[in-house]
Amino acid sequence: MVIQFCGLSGAGKTTLANRVKVLLAEQGLKCKVIDGDVYRKKLCADLDFSKAGRNENIRRLAFVADVLAKHDIIPIICAINPYEDIRQEIETGYANVKTVYISCSMDTLMLRDTKQLYRKAMLPEGHPDKITNLTGVNDPFEVPAHPHFIINTDTEPEEDSAQKLLAFILSIK
Repeated sequence: MVIQFCGLSGAGKTTLANRVKVLLAEQGLKCKVIDGDVYRKKLCADLDFSKAGRNENIRRLAFVADVLAKHDIIPIICAINPYEDIRQEIETGYANVKTVYISCSMDTLMLRDTKQLYRKAMLPEGHPDKITNLTGVNDPFEVPAHPHFIINTDTEPEEDSAQKLLAFILSIK
């Protein structure tokens, strides 16, 4: 099984995946969090943030996830994963891939803004610190058409989200 997350920056993808990894370990199951930010620095450092670059990033993460899954490790791909076509490609290209949409309102994302990305994306045109390709603000994010599971991190406590995701994973394991 491969779990591919999708959701905007700050929605709680990595936080949730890391908590579920602990919960799965308590069940005697192995899990590997494939953090898009970490893999971007090494395995995907040559990629840009164009649609083609973002899609290739997801392809590489999915390949790693598939290798892990074949060794009875539950991989969770934590990446923004903004495009429906690549999510579908991964679902049909690998066995037992489940898409989990980590939903969070823009108001909450802007309040969290741990990386200061939303603040920088909202800067006036021409400002030297302005980000011009932030997914969900000035770059597209396609809400998944038919995710296997949805978690709303702005409407429930982190532990409730983790328990729901754990139950979902155990139900399809």
